[in-house]
Amino acid sequence: MRIKTYIKQAWALLRQNRLFSALYIVGTGLAVGMTTIMAVIYYVKLAPVYPEVNRFHTYRIASASFGTERHTYQASLSYQALQDWALGVENARVASADLQADFAENCYIQPADRTGDFHPVTKLTDPAFFRIYAFRFLEGKPFTESDLASGIHAAVITDDLARRLFGTVEQVVGRTFSLNFMPFRVAGVVRSGSYLTRSSYAQLYLPYTVVPGYDEPLTPQFPYVGQFAVTYLVEDAAQGEALQREVHDIQRRLNLEHEGEWKMDVWQQPTSHTRQVFQRYVNREVDVWAIVRELGLMVLVLLLVPALNLSGMIASRMESRLPEMGVRKSFGAGRRTLLGQVMWENLVLTLQGGVLGLFFAWLMLYAGRTWVFTLLDDYASLIPAGAQAYVSGEMLFAPAVFLCALLVCILLNLLSALVPAWLSLRKPIVYSLYERR
Repeated sequence: MRIKTYIKQAWALLRQNRLFSALYIVGTGLAVGMTTIMAVIYYVKLAPVYPEVNRFHTYRIASASFGTERHTYQASLSYQALQDWALGVENARVASADLQADFAENCYIQPADRTGDFHPVTKLTDPAFFRIYAFRFLEGKPFTESDLASGIHAAVITDDLARRLFGTVEQVVGRTFSLNFMPFRVAGVVRSGSYLTRSSYAQLYLPYTVVPGYDEPLTPQFPYVGQFAVTYLVEDAAQGEALQREVHDIQRRLNLEHEGEWKMDVWQQPTSHTRQVFQRYVNREVDVWAIVRELGLMVLVLLLVPALNLSGMIASRMESRLPEMGVRKSFGAGRRTLLGQVMWENLVLTLQGGVLGLFFAWLMLYAGRTWVFTLLDDYASLIPAGAQAYVSGEMLFAPAVFLCALLVCILLNLLSALVPAWLSLRKPIVYSLYERR
């Protein structure tokens, strides 16, 4: 009942002091909104969202170092490396390779309606890719291992590309389209992900064997230097650690076997998805404390600066309420009771600001989806023309986002209201009553 009374009184004070309430709510909303934007950015990078629902169980080898005393190459793996050891590890449920070839950057579709060639975002991969990333097939299925082995021109396309090519996503399987003036057959149609899930995003998925020379190393001196990255799906973190030990043991044995010829170094790889997000370079370890300091400083700036401004406003307001507090003290109200009342009153305003901040954050994330999500990147890149950079409901309305906003509201309330209210309530009753004159 006491809390209900406090809330009613807070609403009454809100109507009486509309300017103060409006400034307080807007100030809180901006703080909550900016913090929520930062939380959503990291949520989209880290959380299991479609189709990357296995992020917590995904590990990757992006590149490695191969060298002698005179020459060193940092590159991805060759097809021979895939066959010799990279795809045959024991501590992985699924192992998939994707080819980082120029073909993906220089392929163009010639639409049947002759509206002009266009470049789809393309990924050159294998059937195991669709076992790691949980794409929803609207029609058909992935290309098969036999398709991969034979280099057949099969393709999996997204629903948005299907609509652009055929005007529909129904009865598309088996139809053909022209890519670099070569016919490709549609094997399946998947619901498109967002470009924000970059590990899996493409509009066109092809077997990497359609690229001439895919099985040749970049240099004959180092047979394991190529253009393939490898992604692993593991059961849990324990198997992920076992996978890392297995790959490092393979590295040790290969270096002993080819001692005097060349030396391979995979550094800390295979790397978990979480480490990839915070790792600037694959050949350097993640400085966990540096990341914590950086994120902590950002949160501190987003919370402390508004809290100081709001604290000044509350201190001024408390001075005007000293007579009221003095009267209540004289009738036996304790300091803790009065402090609780002030905190609940300000929490009502803070929660309203939090709601405003959430709407502000959602508006900014939707309107600026093509650039907002690159704000915290070390090297920002432009979103390719035609790519779908949408923000899905599971990204915006995740429970973790609401929890973050609620915690920010509570912290702002504590930081901005506790100290000025406590200092004001410490003043003696006589001083408080004297202010009524």
